[in-house]
Amino acid sequence: MLRNAWLIPLVPAVSFLLILLFGKRLPRKGSEVGIVAVGASLAMAIVALVQWIDRVNGAEGGEQGGHALRALGRGLMATTEHGGGEGVTAVTAHHTWWRSGGFDFGVGIQIDGLAVMMMLVVTVVSFLVHVYSTSYMEGDRRFTHYYAFLSLFTASMLLLVVADNTVQLLVGWELVGLCSFVLIGHWWEEKPNSDAALKAFFTTRTGDVGLLVGVIVTFFAAGTFGITGINEAALSGEVSHTLLLVGAACLLVGIIGKSGQFPLHTWLPDAMAGPTPVSALIHAATMVVAGVYLGGRLYGVFWEGFSIGDGGVNAMALVGGVTVLIGAALAFVQADIKKVLAYSTISQLGYMVMALGVGAWTAAMFHLFTHAFFKALLFLGAGSVSHSGSHHSFDMKKDMGGLREHMPQTFWTFVIGSVALAGIFPFAGFWSKDEILATAGQSGYDLFVVVGLVGALMTAAYMTRCVYLTFFGEYRGHGHPHESPRAITVPLWTLAVLSVGAGFINAEAFGIAKFKDWFEPQVAFPGVTHPEFEVAVALISVGVALLGAGLAYLYYWRRTWPSTLTTRSRAARAGYVFLENKYYLDHLYTGVVVGAIKSPIARAMYWVNQRVIDGAVDGAGAGARRAARVAYDIVDQQGVDGAINGIAVTTGRTGGILRLAQSGRLQRYALVLFAAVGLLSLALVIFT
Repeated sequence: MLRNAWLIPLVPAVSFLLILLFGKRLPRKGSEVGIVAVGASLAMAIVALVQWIDRVNGAEGGEQGGHALRALGRGLMATTEHGGGEGVTAVTAHHTWWRSGGFDFGVGIQIDGLAVMMMLVVTVVSFLVHVYSTSYMEGDRRFTHYYAFLSLFTASMLLLVVADNTVQLLVGWELVGLCSFVLIGHWWEEKPNSDAALKAFFTTRTGDVGLLVGVIVTFFAAGTFGITGINEAALSGEVSHTLLLVGAACLLVGIIGKSGQFPLHTWLPDAMAGPTPVSALIHAATMVVAGVYLGGRLYGVFWEGFSIGDGGVNAMALVGGVTVLIGAALAFVQADIKKVLAYSTISQLGYMVMALGVGAWTAAMFHLFTHAFFKALLFLGAGSVSHSGSHHSFDMKKDMGGLREHMPQTFWTFVIGSVALAGIFPFAGFWSKDEILATAGQSGYDLFVVVGLVGALMTAAYMTRCVYLTFFGEYRGHGHPHESPRAITVPLWTLAVLSVGAGFINAEAFGIAKFKDWFEPQVAFPGVTHPEFEVAVALISVGVALLGAGLAYLYYWRRTWPSTLTTRSRAARAGYVFLENKYYLDHLYTGVVVGAIKSPIARAMYWVNQRVIDGAVDGAGAGARRAARVAYDIVDQQGVDGAINGIAVTTGRTGGILRLAQSGRLQRYALVLFAAVGLLSLALVIFT
């Protein structure tokens, strides 16, 4: 399966075409095709995972294991200066795509631990979203269209994951952006939805310019588009640091755009205009995690370009750290449950990018892995609340409250996801966040340990607020809320189990480090720090999270003094308004930046329209009018008509002269005849 992993993205891509062509004629309008296709990809991803683990375990098992691996036939063992010696190489297959200027552009697969892990995450979440959508999207006016692009979305992300070169990765990257645009604007008849889709498209395109430049820079730096070749060249010391710094900075711009990092994060909350299952897929397994995956896949460029191994502060860590805090702060003032989760995603993506910036590669990818499950759980839980509890409203303050009694399964699974997100032991989020903090502390990035702890406090607090407003107090909605059907609750419980158990594959406290062993690259990879589990750090992180939850409890449940803070303090009120307006970044972008560009351009275009285009049209009309007058007066009246009239006059005069000779009187003819004869006779006499 490892050598044939290209089938994993191919199957949902084919299902996209089948659903478009035949979906409306099928009993379930094409949803069955999408579910079967993604289910098949999930099964193949699991097989690939098992084979990869066997491969790694065989390599670690000594000669016998090495012999078993060599029997599989392709370059399994390799030595690298930066990979710590002997390691398991990726399984690759490569073919020429096209040739240009003597250079071969290839298409192929690179299957290693990172790719296998991502394939599993994408297919698990996508399969559950497909199943969930059968109930959530039932009766939708574009049900077939929705499932077609859901399949293409999955296929595009999988194509990006298995790519062995940056050109192919760029193709998958852009397809993911296209699918997100289509699905965010699924209900395009409503203007806010189409506006959100356009905002997501244009904002991420801004970052994609950086990615495109980064791909070009890394190609000229390494002489290849191959991902392994680029990492090897970066880590070998053969490429100048300046060139690597430029390449890393450009690639980071791509990550900022796609993964919603400050300051290009503003599109992500607006993307909630799409169907909730799409939001879950975007925030958990596709689109936004593509940027983090890019950082992990080309980590050699970032490691050397930003001098991550030297400690201190670098652009990657700084962007991630700022994003952790600004995303968490904005989550506090949202009334829409999906926007709370959207800003939470921004903050958690900040953790991942910050982790990459402080040298915690394994912790960053591990947090991506665990976050996928509990964030998908939370989004699908929000969809369940909207579907069966609040009549398709997402407003926690107006239409929710008290739903734990009416929707117990949704309530408990949502609480599990919230606790995992807050990083409470022993849920999955605890293990990955703890490893980020431990690595940052042991790598000399003490500032970002503080940032991570503050982010943990804020995360626990805003999720406690979210749970309270949604499930506690009195029901503020209308109608009769009830539990969602099994097509919704079964995916919720599946993700709840993963939100609890996924963290144990790298539970350092119990001596388990399988995530590192299985998924961390061993070839063309820098010597990153692997911290020991520290009880003190773990206790502090959990204590900080519990403190955040406790403060939120005092504010909402007990209604003690903090609940009047914004009314009693002008500074607190000003801060609330500042957050409510999202740091005025949307105003800055649309009103100032875009307005400053758009207004002069609009004025210039108006001037061109009035003076150039209309002037040309008016001038052409005036010229045509003058030409017509000349044609009428001179050509037609004097030329054509004058010539015809002159011919008529000449003919008339000639006829008058001829009438003298042709009068019809015989006497006159005889007289003329005799006169002529007489004149001729006289002439003969005279001249002869």
